[in-house]
Amino acid sequence: MSSNKKYWKSVEELDGNSSIVEALRNNEFVEEIPTDEFLGNGGALSSTATTRRDFLKYVGFTTAAATLAACEGPVHMSIPYVVQPEQIIPGIADYYATTVFDGFDFANLLVKTREGRPIKVDNNTMVGAKFAANARIHASVLSLYDSMRLKEPKIAGKTATWVDVDSKLKSSLADAKAKGGQVVLLTNTLASPSTEKLIAEFLDKNPNAKHVIYDAVSESETLDAFETVYGERALVDYDFSKASVIVSVGADFLGDWQGGNYGSSYAKGRIPQGPKGNQKISRHFQLESNMTLSGAAADKRVAMSTANQKQALVLIYNLVAGASIPVTLDAKLKAEVSKIAQELGKSGSKGVLVSGIQDKNAQLLVLAINQVLNSESFTTVGTRQIRKGSNQKVAQLIIDMKAGSVHTLIMSGVNPVYSLPNSKDFVDGLKKVSLSASFSLKEDETASITTIAAAAPHYLESWGDVSITRGTYSLTQPTIRPLFDTKQFQEVLLSLNGIAGTYYNYLKANSASIISGSTWNQVLHDGIFVGTIPTTAGGTADYSGAATALAQSKGAQGFELVLYTKTGLGDGQQANNPWLQEFPDPITRVSWDNYVTVSGADAKKLELSNEIVANGGLNGSYATIKTADGFTLENVPVIVQPGQAVGTVGLAFGYGKKAALKEEMQVGVNAYSLYKGFSNVQSVTLTKAGGEHEFACVQGQKTLMGRGDIIKETTLEIFNTKDAEFWNEQPMVSLDHKEVQATTVDLWASFDRSVGHHFNLSIDLNACTGCGSCVIACHAENNVPVVGKSEVRRSRDMHWLRIDRYYSSEETFAGDNERKENISGLSSSLSTFNEMESASDNPQVAFQPVMCQHCNHAPCETVCPVAATSHSRQGQNHMAYNRCVGTRYCANNCPYKVRRFNWFLYNKNSEFDFHMNDDLGRMVLNPDVSVRSRGVMEKCSMCIQKTQATILAAKNEGRAIVDGEFQTACSSACTTGAMVFGDINDKESQVAKLVADERMYHLLEHVGTKPNVIYHVKVRNT
Repeated sequence: MSSNKKYWKSVEELDGNSSIVEALRNNEFVEEIPTDEFLGNGGALSSTATTRRDFLKYVGFTTAAATLAACEGPVHMSIPYVVQPEQIIPGIADYYATTVFDGFDFANLLVKTREGRPIKVDNNTMVGAKFAANARIHASVLSLYDSMRLKEPKIAGKTATWVDVDSKLKSSLADAKAKGGQVVLLTNTLASPSTEKLIAEFLDKNPNAKHVIYDAVSESETLDAFETVYGERALVDYDFSKASVIVSVGADFLGDWQGGNYGSSYAKGRIPQGPKGNQKISRHFQLESNMTLSGAAADKRVAMSTANQKQALVLIYNLVAGASIPVTLDAKLKAEVSKIAQELGKSGSKGVLVSGIQDKNAQLLVLAINQVLNSESFTTVGTRQIRKGSNQKVAQLIIDMKAGSVHTLIMSGVNPVYSLPNSKDFVDGLKKVSLSASFSLKEDETASITTIAAAAPHYLESWGDVSITRGTYSLTQPTIRPLFDTKQFQEVLLSLNGIAGTYYNYLKANSASIISGSTWNQVLHDGIFVGTIPTTAGGTADYSGAATALAQSKGAQGFELVLYTKTGLGDGQQANNPWLQEFPDPITRVSWDNYVTVSGADAKKLELSNEIVANGGLNGSYATIKTADGFTLENVPVIVQPGQAVGTVGLAFGYGKKAALKEEMQVGVNAYSLYKGFSNVQSVTLTKAGGEHEFACVQGQKTLMGRGDIIKETTLEIFNTKDAEFWNEQPMVSLDHKEVQATTVDLWASFDRSVGHHFNLSIDLNACTGCGSCVIACHAENNVPVVGKSEVRRSRDMHWLRIDRYYSSEETFAGDNERKENISGLSSSLSTFNEMESASDNPQVAFQPVMCQHCNHAPCETVCPVAATSHSRQGQNHMAYNRCVGTRYCANNCPYKVRRFNWFLYNKNSEFDFHMNDDLGRMVLNPDVSVRSRGVMEKCSMCIQKTQATILAAKNEGRAIVDGEFQTACSSACTTGAMVFGDINDKESQVAKLVADERMYHLLEHVGTKPNVIYHVKVRNT
């Protein structure tokens, strides 16, 4: 029988209105601890003379206060639904199929929503949905909650209504028609059948109007070449899985070249397949100046300038097509390229050549070579309808604007004031335009100076359709009601065309003729419709003339600057996205910056350098870049880049933005200012400038240095001809004076793990391209905080998953190992290892994703004094955040260095003014994962919330879990198949078969931690 007696400690508690009782109940210290009085003023503190005794007193006091404060969890009042929406079940995620295309990036997606909030994007796996999300698209869900978005329309800088906007646009169109002035619609590539129809109707209604397509990063020369031969302005959708020999001349097809999204088909040919002893993988040659993701993955990489690439392309054309155009290449390069061309020619239809050279003649030779090969990978079935911009039309528009002949300019999805190289001319022309309007997510550089700044919705708030490739049709549907007073460009076009109804109704009606054989609801559910995929009819051109013209092209005067897009920011549309700013570049491992990349030889001549300073941070020189026409870009940070071709330098687009960005995100320099004539290759001079730049670089190590038990690799020949013990050597230890495999020796008794589920994550080094999609997906799924440049520089980055990048000090990693094995004596060892710290001028590169290894014999678990970290039967290493007291013993005892310590409170803290510091940004947080507080250790949980949700769903439905249902954020984001997650107790599962594969090994296997993350030996086809 329970007691209903009331107990109290003092008479004061009997007074229900006593303020002191309430204060004591909620806070042990009634008065606020005055730590700010002596620690809040950093300047005053640094200038005081503090004794060691005082210092210890202060530190001890604040540590105690922080410990007490950490024990007090914040109180959040829950407000239930008054009327619960029928479609929403609290705690259960809903998924919506949609498609994103912002003119630069595109993908078929599933959007996860919780209680009406989109919180994560996943890849749509329906048949036909072949375009997967890259790192930027995974981060795009955070851009929805950007507090710097344009929240309502503005006219002349003042808040207006959409009625005002509509009226002003209609009045301007009537005035333009009366005066005979031009009306121009300036948009990015749309690839939208319904929008293109709306624009066609607008042009019919306004005979004085025209439509100009502008892409910030141009593929105009490639489009011109394809149109010349095939009569269609489109791009080839290559299928690299059908190629046994791949030759790339300056095309980073694993990056953003022609829209990217080639990693999946490429990886299919890179994983050894076939009967034992005769397994095959494709052979990849890369000719390039900058070190790229494609160059890093290549079996043979040749560093050369773009001028030499043009000559190499002519030489390949000569040898494959039987032509004899004279070329000018030095003997060494000519011999290298000749071998590559001969191998490509022998491969026949199993060979393919691609090129990123922005020159029509070069692209004509690409078409010619693939036609001669009859390449299966080069297909004109279902061409890509992206990057449709025309350099000539954009240049003509600026001429017309400056001449005063453009009356009304309506822009959508473009920011020419930022991204045009001659943006000053555009701004001058804009002043002569009677009315200008910009439909934009942000009040960016362009929208801030136009007559009308029209607030556009995010794609997750919009309706739309997309035809990325001919014959396919995808729908975009909103996953949340518009957060602000925004309106789609299409809605305004409907009004200007005098068409009644909503864009949704127009879209649905227009789709009827496209989705014949299916229904609107079915396509909306699937997100994709695949119809009859047409083939573009073949043609020909003057290939010999193109080769002759290309062979006569001249090299750069001075240095050759090669402009490119980084994996993180792309063309710069999401520059205010902290996930992307903090994302380390896969090659340089630098975040929060762009920089000029310089070869070691050129850096030495110019006295440019990088060095790791006492606090572990990377510092570098500044340089001044000057173009041939006198334009100067000053104080550009320098990265000395192994693999950069001598005589060339690289610089990334997407940085240097200022408008509508938080101060922390206003980083880097604007490379578009150097993009003269839309050519990504420019002649420049490079000189050293004063000062030293502080980089935020997360990987100090530069070489593998013989660490063969971390990255294991072999050649295809050895892989096929020798036993696994030779190329996947097992670590040995001494037991009872006998050499035995390290994995057979244990300090602890093992548990029976055959009952229930036991999770493993497999990572194939052959398939990993370092793209980083997994890193951003992990951030989104697990509420990983952003800490900013200063903290990253202090080695306090919070990424739960990192992708280590290794360079070889010789031309190959095999050369590294051979050099290491030939060391004799201590002095030789010291000097050799010191020399091996420097990467080769053209190193091999290896990527390795590393997260918590979820060891079955975990060193972290044995040293935690409060049992905050422990192991589960399912193989996951758990973290109980509310038990953790922050001793960091576990981090010190972890051989993989995968644990992250919350030095500060990153949530609701103005010192870390990113998305977690405002109510709007916090809408992206996953409610299934707790937001960690200060003083707590955190790490990869192997997405335990996802595995448990899968188990519960199957249990509720009374069925067994099928292979492939279990996923982590990283495995579901991985488009190349490098990461496979599953239950090894299901012996038929893919991961169970991968565990038994001969290529399988564990990271630092000799330590005896018995991880549940496995790796597969990298096999190179050299």
